[in-house]
Formats: sequence, structure tokens, C-alpha cells
Amino acid sequence: MTAIAETLGEFAAGLRDDAIPAEVRKRAHALILDAVGIALASNSFDFAEKTFRGFSALSSHGDAPVIGRTERLPLRDAAVMNGFLIHGIDYDDTHVAGIVHPTASALPAALAAATLAGASGRDMLTAFILGIEASARIGMVAKGGFHQVGFHPTSLAGIFGCTLIAGRLFGLDAKQFAMAQGVALSLASGSMEFLEDGAWTKRLHPGWAASAGLTAAMLAKHGFVGPGQAYEGRFGLYKSHLGPEEAHCDYALATADLGKVWELQNVATKPYPACHFTHACIDAARALRDEQHVQAEDIAHIRAFVPKEVIKTVCEPIANKRKPANGYDAQFSVPFLVAVGFVRGRFGLAELEPEALNDPTLLALAEKVDYEADPNSGFPTYYSGELIVTLKDGRTLSHREHQNRGCADRPLTADEIRAKFLANATLALDAAKSEAMAARIEVLESFERAADFGEALAG
Repeated sequence: MTAIAETLGEFAAGLRDDAIPAEVRKRAHALILDAVGIALASNSFDFAEKTFRGFSALSSHGDAPVIGRTERLPLRDAAVMNGFLIHGIDYDDTHVAGIVHPTASALPAALAAATLAGASGRDMLTAFILGIEASARIGMVAKGGFHQVGFHPTSLAGIFGCTLIAGRLFGLDAKQFAMAQGVALSLASGSMEFLEDGAWTKRLHPGWAASAGLTAAMLAKHGFVGPGQAYEGRFGLYKSHLGPEEAHCDYALATADLGKVWELQNVATKPYPACHFTHACIDAARALRDEQHVQAEDIAHIRAFVPKEVIKTVCEPIANKRKPANGYDAQFSVPFLVAVGFVRGRFGLAELEPEALNDPTLLALAEKVDYEADPNSGFPTYYSGELIVTLKDGRTLSHREHQNRGCADRPLTADEIRAKFLANATLALDAAKSEAMAARIEVLESFERAADFGEALAG
């Protein structure tokens, strides 16, 4: 049988711009618009400044732009920083079945590789789409298994998509593409340990995948030899990282319908700045509050039903989830976010500030939230959620969100994505500059040099 790396390499080498449907290219622009807005917003947070200082301290020289900043970094460090910013407030898109945040790694990789190669905006967009297709499928193979064993698929799958992006823009042939993916196997990483205390490491994962993908592709271009079976080998990606969970893998998903079914169309944009696994429960809380007039003070107990595959990420350990240590911790907490939905009727960046995290009303309600595995879950097609609320007067009310808002079957509209971009961008830029940046993103394919597009995204 042909190795997965060979099939992906042949697809990457042979993909024509005009083979990608117009609606896929249009949707790719929307994903980039969403990501750039999030990166601009992230720059207003302390974590972004401290991270940038760390990278800039490593080198006094660099000419690669960083989204929303006037300072420069070396090319690979800029790719890491751009991925960090896009993923910084956990507001970026998700390929639902692959459980991968694809744009957060694909956009930095495409921008950096296209700049280095002197490629056009059209070339950059084609490579970006290629990377989304690959990382989504590589994530899909594991069927949620990476989360179960403590690995973050955004970085584990994302590095291979980024390697293909860079390889295409660097002009690799099919054999070099296969070698590059073998190199990427040894560079793939990403621990979920951040869940224990809200650490910042997850934010680094997409940009690290982008930087490592650039490295793997360039090494292969110059003759570096990597293992040929990066995915299905005896110590390939799935066997080495999944252990017993590897038995559930469907390797055929890595290459199924390449060039026929475009997984980019199944990438979900987020309505909330929190882990996508929590969104259905947030919407359920808001619906019970607004439609059935449930007030926090009337609640005796809440049962949250979530897919069993996400429990380790957003429900455990329950004591930590009921009292998040910081804003990042809160973004992965069903109990806290359900409480926010009931008490405030909304969830945005303001609800991640210390005032909200220490709100006694929110914390008291979070203590009343328990969780169970959802027997009717739509996972991994949908990130379902249901709340059953017992009131103090003995009544029981419920609301179910089987299809999470923003998924392929319930997408945010183009107007909603643009509004989200402007809301995020105006945290860093004035309204006129935000509108101008949106306009530049819409005409990405008209840029003769992708490097000029990168400059347009900088401060």
C-alpha cells in the first residue's frame, strides 16, 4: 500500500489553483479574516507582550512582520508569534471532526513560506488551503484520541499541514514532500498539561507547528532524509502518541476524497472565546435564561451533558473547573461558563477578567454544576451539549444544543464573521484602520507578493 506521506505529497505537489472551487477559496478568506482579528485583539493582552519580549531577546535581528506590531522578528520566530496571537484568546476556528485549530498554524506557515519564496498572494492562499486539508484529515484519523492521552492535536496534526504548505511554496517534489513529513514526525509536540492550571503553553502550539513545518520542508528540499512512514509506521504518529487509543484510528481518513471533499468547508468559526467543547452548554444556559426565564437564584442543581470524549478537557478535575485559577483556565470550564451564561446572559472577553473570575454569584452557581457523558452526543460531527436544571421549587427544565453554533451545518454568516473581526480588531486599531485591513484581506489573491500582504497586517 502507498504510504500516507506519499499520497499527501503527491497531492501537494500536483494541486492546481484552479482545482480548488471558488467557494472554498472564498471561505478561506473568511477564515483568514477571523484569525487576523483575533491576533489583533490578542496583542492587547499582557501575555502577548511578555511572549514577544521573550522571542525578541533571542535575536536582535529580524525583518519578518508580526500581525499588529511594528517590531520585527526572524522569520521562524515571527511564525511562532503569529500563531501564538491567533490562538491567544482561544477564539480561533476549529475543524470539528479533527479537533484541530487549523488556521492558527496554517496562516503563519503560509505567510512565512510565501514571503521567503517570493510567492504571490494567490500562491499563498492555495498553500493555506492545502495545509487546512491535510491537518484536518490527520486529526480526523485519531477520532479524538489525542485528547484522551494528553496531546494537543492542533500541534500534532498542524505541523504536517504546515510542512506541506511550506513544501509547496518551496517547490518540493513528491519524494521530498514524503521526506519532509518524516522529519516533521520528530518535531511534532504539544502537551495538554496546561489544563491543570491555565498555563500559557497551549498558545504556543500552532505557531510552533508552523515554525517546525518550515524547518522540516527546507531540510527536505536540501536532501535531508526522513522516515518514509510518518503516520502508519511502527513508531509513526499514531502508534507513538496514542498507545492503546491507536486501535480506534481510521487511517483511510488521512487521504479520503482528497481534492473532492474540501474539509476547509467543515471548519467552524467560534461565537465565543472559549474551548469549542463548551459552546453548546453556554448557548443552552443562555436559552434557559432568556426563553424559560430561569434565574440563577432559583437554581438548586444543574446537570451538564457533554460528549464523553471531551470530559477530560472541560469538566475534570471538577474542583478546578468550578473555580478557575485564571481566565485561560475558565475558557476550558463547563461549570464556570454555564454559570456565566445564566448570570450574565452573554460570554465575551470581559467575562475572563478578574472581576468575573472572582464574582461570588458566578462561583456559587458553578458549584452547583455537575457533568455526565451525553448518551445522545453528536461527537465528533457536532460538539453537543444539554443542560437539565432542577429549580428550588422542584421543577425540572432542560435545553439541548445538538449542533454547536458555528459548525458546518449551523455556520456563522459572512456578516457575523466580519462583525466579529471588527469587534476584535478595534481593540487594537481604530475603526477606519480595521475596515482597511479587512479590505486588504478580501483581496489577498491580488497581491503580486505575499510579503506585501504580510506588511499590510503589521502595525
